[in-house]
Amino acid sequence: MTSLNEVYKCNVCGNIVEVLHVGKGQLVCCGQPMALFQEKTEKDEYKEKHVPVDESTASGIRVTVGSVQHPMEEKHWIEWVEIVQNGNVWRKMLYPGQKPIAEFECGKGPVTVRSYCSLHGLWRSTI
Repeated sequence: MTSLNEVYKCNVCGNIVEVLHVGKGQLVCCGQPMALFQEKTEKDEYKEKHVPVDESTASGIRVTVGSVQHPMEEKHWIEWVEIVQNGNVWRKMLYPGQKPIAEFECGKGPVTVRSYCSLHGLWRSTI
């Protein structure tokens, strides 16, 4: 059984999906069960380039991925940054050559920030 906002990847074709509605079935792609990403945190190796770092702005949050700037190259980049707050989800897609920074307009209160690295997977911090 899945849970809301879990992220899965197909190990055959590379499709990545996020659960928007929880059902009883198993997620399958290319005839095989999809793999659930385990969110990595500041306790994991490579944290300095992957854990999202937040900064409050007048209208929300600015997220920079890593305390050391993450590479944004063709084969290794931050594909997206996402925040989850009070059941709402905001996501910004990023591309090679861009800075690993995303700005979001959101309310006050606890926020979970996630980023996805094309090589090192899913990372999370909670503000």
